[in-house]
Amino acid sequence: MTVVSTTPGSARALAGSTWRPRQAHLGRGTPRGVFSARAPKTAREARALPGNASRALVVFLLIFATSASSFAQTDPASEPAVLAVAKVLPAVVNINTERIVRRRVRDPFEDFAAQYFGNYRSRPREIRQTLQSLGSGFIVDPAGYIVTNDHVVQRAADLKIEVTMNDGKTYNAHYITGDKKKDLAFIKIDAKADFPFINLDNISPNLLGQTVLVVGNAAGYGSSISRGILSGTKRDITIDETEYKDLLQTDAAINPGNSGGPLVDLSGRLVGVSSAKMAFTPQGVPTQGLGFAIPAETVRASVAEFKVVAQNKPTPKEKPAGSETTGPQALRFFGLQLQNLTPDLTSALGYMQGRGVLVSAVEPESPADRAGIRRGLVIYRVGRYNVSSIKQLESLLARVESGSSVDFTVGIVRANGQGQQVETVPLTAR
Repeated sequence: MTVVSTTPGSARALAGSTWRPRQAHLGRGTPRGVFSARAPKTAREARALPGNASRALVVFLLIFATSASSFAQTDPASEPAVLAVAKVLPAVVNINTERIVRRRVRDPFEDFAAQYFGNYRSRPREIRQTLQSLGSGFIVDPAGYIVTNDHVVQRAADLKIEVTMNDGKTYNAHYITGDKKKDLAFIKIDAKADFPFINLDNISPNLLGQTVLVVGNAAGYGSSISRGILSGTKRDITIDETEYKDLLQTDAAINPGNSGGPLVDLSGRLVGVSSAKMAFTPQGVPTQGLGFAIPAETVRASVAEFKVVAQNKPTPKEKPAGSETTGPQALRFFGLQLQNLTPDLTSALGYMQGRGVLVSAVEPESPADRAGIRRGLVIYRVGRYNVSSIKQLESLLARVESGSSVDFTVGIVRANGQGQQVETVPLTAR
């Protein structure tokens, strides 16, 4: 019997072949007698099948393992950013500064006295205002030298600088020197042991697009981290009429309190010092992601100069908290502004002549303020001694130290025995 194919070529190839029903290797549901156009596999091919199948299985397993690992979560402890933060954080510090600003104002008693004596003039009143600021910094030497922004620790005669480490330890720092144009300052803390520090001998290459981390005291929240990229170099900007040159630009968030903190790469190397954030363009257009930092090269060069100054500058003695080197004792320790009671002023006020010193102002939150002493009262006695002038009162306070307790007899004694209200108030010197 001759099988005729619908394909001419196939018909020629199959001419003369005899059809036989296949009895073996039939799949389930396969009808008997189906003709297979492919010739039976040779023994050599049959032996090769197991090897090919093994290789295919190995390839499949490798692909599956790779895919599975790509979906598996990486251990956060091994992330480069986490490792970089762990490396630099012990050297990053929070900086709290406190300085006292004095300003003179006209004594309100002048207006009252002028009604009676025309050109009456008294000593000008001096008001003290305490200003506080927050910032960041980082240790660059195991001896405790710290770099920060100059605007964080602006120089002042009565500046108080407190530094808090990442482990919570607090130190009093003293100002060494600074460069206002570069907005860099050098301060120092002291301890017996060496401090962790960021090495300035190995700084970042500062490549555009590299990942950077801002580390610091953002908005007063210590050990805060933000992440971004290095967006630009050699930027010149003007913020609040202050001109900054040759800065780095980053989109990592630089918030109030970050000033003076380090900008590092994923290896923990210094990129720069966080310095400023531009919230608006000069035309008043809001911006987003425009932070600026002082380059690490500039920082390294400045630190070398600062260390020369530090070697030639003696370490100042620490002052008691809240104390000052100048000013009246009554003001320094108790917050009292005083004024002599002249005969004319005493008569105008109706007070007894020749006794006491007038309280012309009381500093808010001072020991005198907390004890209830108010402007217009008179101090008649300090301890066991009567007073009738500021000079006499100051001489009695000459040996007072912080923490001393002093009794002040204050009140009002009217002329001609019209009445008196006097009370002894103990005050503790701050």
